[in-house]
Amino acid sequence: MRIIPAIDIIDGKCVRLTKGDYDTKKIYNENPLEVAKQFEAAGIEYLHLVDLDGAKAQHIVNYKVLEQIASKTNLKIDFGGGIRANEDLHIAFNSGAKQITGGSIAVNDSKTFEGWLEKYGGTKIILGADCKNEKIAISGWQEESTLEVIPFIKNYQKKSIQYVICTDISKDGMLEGPSIDLYKNIINSCSNSNGQAIKLIASGGVSCIEDINLLEDIGCEAVIIGKALYEGKIRLKDLETHV
Repeated sequence: MRIIPAIDIIDGKCVRLTKGDYDTKKIYNENPLEVAKQFEAAGIEYLHLVDLDGAKAQHIVNYKVLEQIASKTNLKIDFGGGIRANEDLHIAFNSGAKQITGGSIAVNDSKTFEGWLEKYGGTKIILGADCKNEKIAISGWQEESTLEVIPFIKNYQKKSIQYVICTDISKDGMLEGPSIDLYKNIINSCSNSNGQAIKLIASGGVSCIEDINLLEDIGCEAVIIGKALYEGKIRLKDLETHV
């Protein structure tokens, strides 16, 4: 299973929120590149980079941070937050993203999102399926939609989506364990016509190595780890057997 540390950006700084609440912002480092280099030095290959300013503004904002990390490390970066238009997508890819995650746009403008899938394919475009009470949330989790998470994923699976990042917002930043039952349901429910399950990337609540092992056991393709690393609950050294 792939291990993907997260860097969330507000005002160009590395921060973490709790349950997506911007009022809970905690700054962990003024220099995201420094954090990314620490990850790379520990053998990490992947990075989940989120433009929280962009998510709120509904257009890409912190692309310079992406550009800096992409040009000064070899990390394979998936980038999300504020990607709502073709211009945002082009900026993200031109700034060094290997993959982009679309969440709000997949809800609000499915035609554009499906066009991206058609052009770039299911390996470069990730579906963001973040939810609260199993309902999809959008706009940096500021809005809850009426869409249920499993039918939402199934719909895009028919349109060639392969990778799905799912965060249970109630777990995010709480360090109380991930939503194992939710992820089991998604993996068991979402198989394509060939019987292949989607590549599910779990995010939110991971607090220890045991959580990572559990997610691997149920069939998650990858796990995103944020606050547990920044708070020292999981050390980069602890991840060596996984990377």
